[in-house]
Order: sequence, then C-alpha cells, then structure tokens
Amino acid sequence: MSGQSQRLNVVPTVTMLGVIKARLVGATRGHALLKKKSDALTVQFRQILKKIVSTKESMGDVMKNSSFALTEAKYSAGENIKHVVLENVQNATLKVRSRQENIAGVKLPKFEYFSEGETKNDLTGLARGGQQVQACKAAYVKSIELLVELASLQTSFLTLDEAIKTTNRRVNALENVVKPRLENTVTYIKGELDELEREDFFRLKKIQGYKRREVEKQMASARLYAEEKAAEDLSLKKGITLGSAHNLLSHASQKDEDIIF
Repeated sequence: MSGQSQRLNVVPTVTMLGVIKARLVGATRGHALLKKKSDALTVQFRQILKKIVSTKESMGDVMKNSSFALTEAKYSAGENIKHVVLENVQNATLKVRSRQENIAGVKLPKFEYFSEGETKNDLTGLARGGQQVQACKAAYVKSIELLVELASLQTSFLTLDEAIKTTNRRVNALENVVKPRLENTVTYIKGELDELEREDFFRLKKIQGYKRREVEKQMASARLYAEEKAAEDLSLKKGITLGSAHNLLSHASQKDEDIIF
C-alpha cells in the first residue's frame, strides 16, 4: 500500500499536525541512530569473521601438533602415562569464565581461560619421557586457549548476526513504513487545512457580498422614502396631487439637453 492511502487515520487539525511532525522528527532521528548502529555492528561482525577464519586455520596445525606431542609422550613414557596423569589430577587447573562486552548497545559474551591451583604431575615421567610429557601439556594448553577463543568468537558471531538482522528490520520498517506514513499524514493534514482555509475565505467573501447587497437595498429604500417624503411635502405646499408632485420631482432631477449652462 502506497501513496495517500498509506497514512494515519487522524483528525486534520493544527494541533494534530504538530504532533505528527514531532513524531516524524523522532522517527527520522531514530532511523539515523539505528542506521549508525547497524553500520557499527556490521564492521564488528566482519572483524569477528576474519578472526574466526584465522583461528580455524591455525586450529588445524595446533591440534595436529598436540596429537603428535601426545603420541611422542606415550612412546617415550609408555602407555601407562595416561593413568598416572589421571591419578595425580584432583581438580581442574584450567577453567573458563565468561564476561560481557558492550558494542553499540549489544552485549556480546566473551570467554577466557585462567589457571587456578597447581598441578601435582611435575614429577610425572621422571624416569623417562618427562620432557615429552611437559611438551604435550604445553601443546594441549595452547589448544585449550584456541578452543576458548574460537568459542567466544563463534558465540559473538551468532549474537551479532541476530542483532544485525533485528536492527536492519527496524531500519527498514522506519524507512519504508513509518516515515512514509507520517509524511503522507502531514501532507494530508496540510491539504485539509488549506481546503478549510479556502472554504473560510469563500464564506467570508459571500458574507461580505450579502452585507453589501443589504446595505445597497437599505440605501435604495432610504432614497425612495426621501423622494416620497419630498413629493408629499410638495403636494401639500402647492395643493396638487401626489402623482403630479412625483412628475415634477422627476422632471427636476432630469437634465435638460437644450440648456448649455
């Protein structure tokens, strides 16, 4: 639906015109702010996408190195090294915590890992393969770091994607529905007010013409009454009939063409 049919159903008054104009100003400012927000979120979205691609590319090499380090540790320290490590571990030393980052009004979850406590497997592999065990540990710590970073990026990616879709829907609604409807309403109210003004002007002209005609009628009646009064006075003075007095007055009012001066 477009054109004049896409407008609000309001009473065309000056007060309503001011209200609709205020709403139009608010909608214009809101559209500009949401457009800026959408642009900022899109820039952040692209940056996160680049980080995700680079992190996934490095994740393959890191996981390959970690698996290779585990194989070296098992070969050097024996197959029982896994059971020895599990027996020495009581609580997890690497933990993950979450926080929120505010970007253009959108709260993005961020995950980060931290170390808590000390490990009791420092003497693991003391007889043989201790160096490979420590190398394996360092490789898997790096893998955990990349996994936590990738999880944070993926979660932020999905959150930003949903926020951008919502913001773009609002921008499109303001641009294609709300603002045109308010602008059409303003145009409609202005047209109605102009039409009322023209009707009032025409009405005033009609009233003025009626009053002027009434005044002319009253003046004509007054002149007729004055002429009748003068004719009556003349008939009383000269003793003639009222019709003869009217004829004398009418001849007196006419101009003789034979008289030059």
